[in-house]
Formats: sequence, structure tokens, C-alpha cells
Amino acid sequence: MKHFLRMLIQVCLYFYCKCLWRCLKFVVRKLTGRCELQRICYNTKPGAGRTMKIETSLRSSKNKLLQNSVSVHPDAIEKTIDTIMELKKINPDVNPQLAVSLQACLLQIVGYRNLIAEVEKLRREPYDSEDLQHEEMLLKLWKCLKPDSPLEARISKQWCEIGFQGDDPKTDFRGMGLLGLYNLLYFAEHDAAAAQQILSDSLQPKYREVTKEELSKFSKAEWEKKKFDKAIGYSFAIVGINITDLAYNLLVSGALKTHFYNVAPEAPTLSHFQQTFCYLMHEFHKFWIEEDPLDIMEFNRVREKFHKRIIKQLQNPDTALCPHFAASENLINL
Repeated sequence: MKHFLRMLIQVCLYFYCKCLWRCLKFVVRKLTGRCELQRICYNTKPGAGRTMKIETSLRSSKNKLLQNSVSVHPDAIEKTIDTIMELKKINPDVNPQLAVSLQACLLQIVGYRNLIAEVEKLRREPYDSEDLQHEEMLLKLWKCLKPDSPLEARISKQWCEIGFQGDDPKTDFRGMGLLGLYNLLYFAEHDAAAAQQILSDSLQPKYREVTKEELSKFSKAEWEKKKFDKAIGYSFAIVGINITDLAYNLLVSGALKTHFYNVAPEAPTLSHFQQTFCYLMHEFHKFWIEEDPLDIMEFNRVREKFHKRIIKQLQNPDTALCPHFAASENLINL
């Protein structure tokens, strides 16, 4: 019986999506004199809300040209807009703002797709100690994080001081390739004071204050352990590579569309992705202190809980994860 009901619901949904929804759109167009793209652009403010609706409309169109418009080359966007206007029988002289709005949306949609490709390329490129550029970036990372402590040798236990696992960091980049190094260096260069402070805190962690309410929830054994154990720190560089993995998965899954479509007035770039990484490092550090784990073995639990928090934020179409990095002030009402 349950199987039959499930099948019936699926058939109804299919009928709605394929037939009834198209009929409804046809009726609304006749009543309003506007196609779906026009209604979205005129009734939805610029940002993720508008761009995601435009993307859904184009992808779900029965017209192949409209479906393919979300994956054209950036240089072909203007021509694509002209073709869409012609196909939808929209007079550009009567609707001059529509072309501008559609262009802004397509730049974001196509840009997001290209950003995934760029990030994926960096992730797949392994760290090569024979590559002079790779080595220079790694040494620069040390100088940015430890400006007053010269590195005694390229292969050195000193690397553990910034959170690598051994005496040669190249082995720690295997999971995320060059992407991990790019992100860590960007953070250390562009937000130097915060990066150095977080590094210091990770090496010398401090307890947050425990409220009376939280105290009442501790078992006797947990409280005894808390009284005598030190606050738990973490390996800065390893966590940075781990947060890079988190940011990468948010990007590839499409979860970051909400954020990027709100902060990038045109195509999101690698810098936008790296700024998002900086934000995630800030927020994870605060979250780690709030969670106050009993030991480092709880890292995966804390990370998963943090991941769910970020996902929940991104479900809000008005979300901009890092407005202090954003170009949102340039996101004019197109």
C-alpha cells in the first residue's frame, strides 16, 4: 500500500511538473503579458533570490537553447541574451532593463560554473617540491605566520609550529593539492593579524567561560576531567586544509551559490572563494572554542556540527557569509 501511494505521488508530481505547471505559466503569461524571466527580474530584488530563480527557469525550460544558456562562454553572454529576447518575443526598446538584469544573472551563473572548474584544477594539482613557485609559496606562508622566527631549514620540525604534521609540509597537501596552500597563504597574507592570532590561540588554547546552566549538565566524571585537563588546541595548517575541503564541498554542491550570488555583482572569482575560506577559518575557530571539546578526537564531530550550521545559514537566500569582504555595495538594483 505504501509503495502504491509513493508511486501515485510521483506520478502526480510528474504530471504537475510536465503538464500543469507549463499550462499555469502559459495562463500567467497571457494574463500579465510577461514571460517567466520578465516576472522574475521585475518582481525579485537583485542577488541570490533573483539569480537562482533565473537559473532554475532556464534549466527547466523545454527549449534546448535556454537550457544551454547557463553554460555558455562568458564572451557569448551578450549574444545569448539577444537570442533569448528574440525567442521570447521581448522588445529590448520597451524592456531595456531586462537585458541588463539577465546579463548580470548569467554572468553569476556561468562564473560559478567556471569557478568550480578553476578550484577543481588547483585541488587536483599536487604539491611539487621541485617546482620553484610551489616552494616560494610555502616559504612565504612561514614568513607571514612567523615573521619573527626565521626557518632554519626547508626540512625542519619547525613546520609543526604552524600546524603541519611532520618536517616536510608537502605530504600534508595530498588531500587538497595546491588549493590548500593557496588558501592558507591567502589567509596569512590578506588577514595577517587574525591568522597569526588564530595560530597563537591554536597553540595556547584558552577555556571559554562555562555558564551555570552548562555546568549543571556535566556529569561528575566530565567535570573532573574538565577541571584537570587543559583546553584543547588544534593543528592550524591541518585544520586550514580541512576547512579548505569543507569550502570545496560547499562550492561543488551548489550551497555557496546563495553567498556568491549575493556578494559578487558579476562572476564570482577565486578571490571570492578564498575570502570565504578566511571567513570559515574565523568562524570555525570561534566555534571550536564554544564547543570546548574534551580532546582532539572530537574534531570530526565539531567539524560536522559546524558544517551543518553553515549549510543552515546558506539556506537563507539573503545570506552573505562575509559581508566585510563582499562587493555587495556594488550590487546595484539592475
